[in-house]
Amino acid sequence: MGWSQHHKNGLIYYAPQHSFRGYTLTSNVGGKWANLLDMEGLVCHRWYFSEGVEYAKLLPYGTLLIRTNPAEDAGGAERIGGSSGALVELDWEGNEVWSYRNPMVHHDYQRLPNGNTLSLEFERISAELTSRVQGGMRNDENPEQMFGDVVKEVAPDGSVLNEWRSWEHLDVEEDVICPLEERREWTHGNSVNLTPDGHIIISFRLTSTIGIVDRSDGHFRWKWGPGEVYHQHHPTQLENGNVLLFDNGGHRPRSTWSRALEVNPATNEIEWQYRGDPPISFHSPNISSADRLANGNTLICEGAPGRVFEVTPGGQIVWEYINPFYAPGGGVAGGNPGDMTNAMFRAHRYAPDYPGLSGRELDPGRFGNLNRLYGG
Repeated sequence: MGWSQHHKNGLIYYAPQHSFRGYTLTSNVGGKWANLLDMEGLVCHRWYFSEGVEYAKLLPYGTLLIRTNPAEDAGGAERIGGSSGALVELDWEGNEVWSYRNPMVHHDYQRLPNGNTLSLEFERISAELTSRVQGGMRNDENPEQMFGDVVKEVAPDGSVLNEWRSWEHLDVEEDVICPLEERREWTHGNSVNLTPDGHIIISFRLTSTIGIVDRSDGHFRWKWGPGEVYHQHHPTQLENGNVLLFDNGGHRPRSTWSRALEVNPATNEIEWQYRGDPPISFHSPNISSADRLANGNTLICEGAPGRVFEVTPGGQIVWEYINPFYAPGGGVAGGNPGDMTNAMFRAHRYAPDYPGLSGRELDPGRFGNLNRLYGG
């Protein structure tokens, strides 16, 4: 969406009687900090990591699992959006307690209940298969072997226990790259989650497809998206069985706008959605997320312009925040790679009784100068 150079940063609006109270975790694309915000938009805790904090999740035991900035050399993968050099776990004070360093890591990850970690990674597919993949812009710069997406289950010691290679379960006739995208990758996976019954739910940006993968045999139990959503992010399955996601709307015919939506996999019917009014007032061409909160509201991260807001089921905005922190990640937000941006990959909110917050000091007064400069 368009922004005035003089628009307000930090907390824009807060309706306590309608919001889900908690702490919102944010981090900048290209940045080195993760910030935990209270409902007033004030920083009440933060973590720093010298290798970068592109994306962070607070685990139930109080540690922070992060994805770092890209590696210097990943065989070309470092130039693809979402690329990272490692997954790293930090304690509350920011000390490294675990890491999985692999320059093929990108976009998303999940810590499993058994202590293992799902890691979404790049891997080159064969030249023969690359030649058969359809769609995308064909030119002399296209690689002979494009990247595909693989999901690996990694043990605490870094060993790979099993992996799911997406290209082994895709169809070159059906899984077609958007004609306005490059052919460096087939799918550009940007999300990996688990369904309540333990299957993988994944998002492929370049083919505008989301799917649920059976972990027992690797086959798709459900695939949906082309012609309905455009370059989407962050699908998660809700307790009612529906799938919530952020539909970015990039390359949508006639006009581009974003929405958060809830689709029923049993019927492929959209049962809920939030759009801006007018539609163009809500738009992020890439990154972004949508989380269903415990009170039925939805927390939406409009990633490229650095906006996080909470909406009721009826579409009323009850909490709104513009990220006041900037980092050199402009390439992801539509500028040049070195441009400063407040873009965020995702944002998540944690209830006050979330186990990972138990016994922690969450006093915004500790960050008084920071909050006076940048707070809500």
